[in-house]
Amino acid sequence: MMKRNDEVLAYPRTRAWWGLALLVAPMLAVASDLTALFFAVPTLTGDLGATATESLWIVHAYGFLIAGFLVTMGRVSDRVGARRLLLWGALAFAALSMVAAFAWSPISLVLARALLGVAGATLMPSLFSLLREMFPDDDRRRLAIAIMLSAFTVGGAIGPLLGGALLEAFWWGAIFLINVPPMVVLVALGRFALPERRQPQAGRVDVLSVGLSVAGMLAVVSGLQEIVAGTDGRTAPTSSWLPWILVVAGAVTITAFVRRQRRLADPLFDLALLKDRRVTAALLTLLLTGVGVVGLFFLFTQHLQWVGGFTPFIAGVLTLPYIGAQILGSLIAPALVRRFRSSSVIFSGLLVVALGGVLAAGAVAIGTTALLVGAVAVIGLGHGTALALVSDAIISSAPEDRVGSAAAAQEVGGELGTALGIAIGGTVGIVVFRESLERLAPTGLSEEIGAALRSSIHEAFAVARASAGGAPPLVDLVQDATANGFMVYALISAVLAGVAAAIIAVAFGRR
Repeated sequence: MMKRNDEVLAYPRTRAWWGLALLVAPMLAVASDLTALFFAVPTLTGDLGATATESLWIVHAYGFLIAGFLVTMGRVSDRVGARRLLLWGALAFAALSMVAAFAWSPISLVLARALLGVAGATLMPSLFSLLREMFPDDDRRRLAIAIMLSAFTVGGAIGPLLGGALLEAFWWGAIFLINVPPMVVLVALGRFALPERRQPQAGRVDVLSVGLSVAGMLAVVSGLQEIVAGTDGRTAPTSSWLPWILVVAGAVTITAFVRRQRRLADPLFDLALLKDRRVTAALLTLLLTGVGVVGLFFLFTQHLQWVGGFTPFIAGVLTLPYIGAQILGSLIAPALVRRFRSSSVIFSGLLVVALGGVLAAGAVAIGTTALLVGAVAVIGLGHGTALALVSDAIISSAPEDRVGSAAAAQEVGGELGTALGIAIGGTVGIVVFRESLERLAPTGLSEEIGAALRSSIHEAFAVARASAGGAPPLVDLVQDATANGFMVYALISAVLAGVAAAIIAVAFGRR
């Protein structure tokens, strides 16, 4: 049997690209499954008789378990083999999708979605780990990563559209069945088209570390999600302390996890990865840009409907330039690296994101929708360019026996950035909205109308349009207050991108 290095050098280039095409299928499925369920919730809630709490868990159990098991599955990938874990995870994903499609009660659907999350967590670290094996050449690996990230973006974008179309023709379970064919194809062909990547010396998996990492991530993400539910600009901020207690408890648990990893001779997550300042800088960049870009994009979708007055469908269409620009950025990044240093391209991409944030704030200030759509597309272009190379920096800088763990860390950084982006973006939006109302509201408003205006953005628009037949001054006031929240966060997003650019400059500057 050939040695591993010989296998890498002998791995056929054509076979690698066929393998990449095969890997796109689970990436699309995982991404679309995150968003396709949104349109089906009202229908399945009625059919299954789900309560409000059960409906919330039907939607979020999947994401919670993915976030909770990513680190564990990255380590398992290093130990048992990336291809083996990927194929077993894909088989489980297909089987659980069928269980979810024919769920007979809310609890059965919640459990199926939770287990789908565990299966989904096996896919992501394995995917990125295999890319290093399939594409040892830097240029080809960067292009492969760009294609995978583009597939994830496309999957997330088409999920709601695909879910809505399936609901028009079939029952709600069809949105789960569409995951089955690509996973079956992957399982059938993966053994022949994909290489194996295993590190037998990776050692055993520490069960207590698994428990700490899963519990900590679940507590943090679920707490953030509950906070988001009360600060998304549509409802008043939650008054319960439980979500904050969950976040603190999760942080304490993650701290205990980190301390245990330092003591173990064979840790679940090797903290030595973070000693490479390039890896640390790349992970921080993922987190900061996630907070800035995802939060801004979330507010952008709300702004188009509340301030722009567009229908949800038209608002969705207006987000396509951003998605297209992000895909374009990720695909041109490998070509740029052939002429410039990778760190220089990342740095420039982050500066483009910062420029887009400033332009977006200016577009809202002058009230030009076309300029706003273009500014957000600029953000997508810079973000896509930087993100593809940041992911490559994490994977390519990791030691051979810790690539799976590095890929998992990358995914955790992305998940946390997304959750924090929505939470912080929603919080900033509602806080600035209320402050603006207090400052701009005309005198003489009744206490009842004033309280309704401050309760939530949705309620404020309803009250403004209903009062005095929808008097333009009051509607304009609410629109201006909403726009102020977006402008402030656009500038925050620009600052976060600038900070990330500075981190990259310091970490990579001497190379």
